[in-house]
Amino acid sequence: MKFNQHPIRLILLGLGFLLAMSVYGCFGNTDSATPETASTSTQTSEKPKETTAVYYDFEDVLVPLELKVNKDRTIVVSTPGFRSGILALKGRVDSSSLFNFFSNNMIKDNWSVVSKIKSPGIIIMVFEKTSRCAVITIRDSQVYTYVEIGVAPTMGNTGTGMTQTDLSE
Repeated sequence: MKFNQHPIRLILLGLGFLLAMSVYGCFGNTDSATPETASTSTQTSEKPKETTAVYYDFEDVLVPLELKVNKDRTIVVSTPGFRSGILALKGRVDSSSLFNFFSNNMIKDNWSVVSKIKSPGIIIMVFEKTSRCAVITIRDSQVYTYVEIGVAPTMGNTGTGMTQTDLSE
């Protein structure tokens, strides 16, 4: 009977070792496939700043770390010199704090505010730059808050992203 129990202990020990190594592997190398961070630390005597936000697919739209990318609902198209699409995210974050976060950080990244709409359950924020616009939609649900960030080229040179024909339709 002792002979049969010995291999079981070895198997359990081996599984425990593999589990420990896989957990270490998940935390051991966090450099690969990390999004670009918003804050950088220097190697001086001051403590490194804790990263609280990152740039994902759009280099000038900062996103809080509490929001995770929903790859099934994200589509981003890259061309030489330009990226556009919709970045879908979700997290357990208060929608009012997200409203404040995007309001402050989009301006810091040189976006101009076009409009902001707040209603129960949904917030829509529209920003623009010279050649493109960004629409941020924040939706509350029972468990998560869902955020969609859409970035697209503008359609004209009137400063509003709309051409004269668009206004007359």
